[in-house]
Amino acid sequence: MKAATAIGIVAAMGMILMAGIMEGVSPPALINIPAAIIVFGGTSGATFASVGMKRFMLIPKMYIKAFTGEVADLSTRVSTLVGFAERARKDGLLALEEDIDNIDDDFLKKGMQLVVDGTDPDLLYEILETEVEAMAARHKDAYTVFEKGAGLSPTIGVLGTVVSLIHVLGNLSAPETLGPLIAGAFLATLYGVGAANVVFYPVNYTLVMLSAAEVAERNLVIEGIMSIQAGDNPRVVQEKLLSYLSPAQRAVILDEGSKGGGGSSSASSEPAAAEAA
Repeated sequence: MKAATAIGIVAAMGMILMAGIMEGVSPPALINIPAAIIVFGGTSGATFASVGMKRFMLIPKMYIKAFTGEVADLSTRVSTLVGFAERARKDGLLALEEDIDNIDDDFLKKGMQLVVDGTDPDLLYEILETEVEAMAARHKDAYTVFEKGAGLSPTIGVLGTVVSLIHVLGNLSAPETLGPLIAGAFLATLYGVGAANVVFYPVNYTLVMLSAAEVAERNLVIEGIMSIQAGDNPRVVQEKLLSYLSPAQRAVILDEGSKGGGGSSSASSEPAAAEAA
């Protein structure tokens, strides 16, 4: 997942440029500063007006997340939770307090602390579920900025083309200049449509996917925590959590279990995808 979005965007731009060169287009002919100002400046301003300063300022952070974010390792989460279930069944829930400080995920750490503190199951579920819903809402606030930009930039590109065509129509007395002027006019449309479909939408879709993956990971954690609190057999806990995994991931967990005789009690795990906001 890591860097796939950046690689895809660069590859798409490269293919478009290569096809243009094969058609005989000179790369310098694709550069038009006024058109770029209209499209990118206009899109930025319109997006800012749509989402406000707070969400607009998240854009650099969201680009970094889209280009470097990774999906959490759910199989490691399952092993960790099954290990906690085994420890709780053997030594009691209070014994888990010794392992809480070693948990590197804040959400899992919070849930296990609430379990050890004897929180009512219904209240525990409500607290954790509310946190997941709030996280998903924050993520949506962040990634919809790119959706807004993708919707606005093609239209602003057309506006840029119209502005340039007004200049073209003002020079009908010089027919020899019409070709280059018309070609330049359509660059604004190229920039607008290209930015939307090659950059903004891919980044938006990547952030949506990362958010959905983190929500799924946290739902898995909630399921495991509730099962541990209920005193479920570790094998039952594992079977519940395996339903969140793909068949390939399940096979790895089951294979490790058959070799090692059960889940790992280690609290360490791959870090979950960082929150978008």
